[in-house]
Amino acid sequence: MPLLGVNVDHVAAIRQSRFTAYPDPLKAALICEKAGADGITIHLREDRRHIQEKDCILIKKNIKTKLNLELALSPWITDFALKLAPADVCIVPEKRKELTTEGGLDVFKNERRLKKIIPLFNKKGIRVSLFIEATEKAIALSKKLGADAVEFHTGSYANLRGAARAKELLGIKKASAFALTQGLLLNAGHGLDYENTTAIARIKGMNELNIGHSIIAYALFAGLDKAVRDMKKLLL
Repeated sequence: MPLLGVNVDHVAAIRQSRFTAYPDPLKAALICEKAGADGITIHLREDRRHIQEKDCILIKKNIKTKLNLELALSPWITDFALKLAPADVCIVPEKRKELTTEGGLDVFKNERRLKKIIPLFNKKGIRVSLFIEATEKAIALSKKLGADAVEFHTGSYANLRGAARAKELLGIKKASAFALTQGLLLNAGHGLDYENTTAIARIKGMNELNIGHSIIAYALFAGLDKAVRDMKKLLL
């Protein structure tokens, strides 16, 4: 059974839409933990559109599971992450005008920067994951650069239907098997919901799924506790 990391960014996004003190992403994180979440994921973006530095500090201090901090290759953000020292970091691509992360990190284009940054996290005992497309070349380079884990971008899989989705799933399965031969932890996330998650969760060796938008959206009607519990059932 894969672990479930619940992303609470969208709780912060509602708060920041009016710059109020509510809803509190820390409160959401604690509810998610009580409902069975194995970890909390947050993305500190350069534009601070949702999660703020104070959220990172408070969530890390108060949760009982683990914090997975998503971040771009920004010097200021990486410096903050090194000081915060979460259990995990996941390095992701980031564009100012995107609604959400649009694809995997180009590890080839960013190889030089990753070579400098990953060892800094390694030295502090922070587990490093790279958010990539499910290709053997990207996996092999991630291993070479010193990553502990890869997180496959499942957005394309989630957006496809029928035979096209089945083909994409097969590609993810093959890439997953290769990642395991490289000794990497295998994670996945993006676009996963209550209809498409089970097939990804059942991939051999899948360690963790990070899911946010669909859980928070469902929680509007069912409540956050039930939303997390129902997602956990899909991972069995």
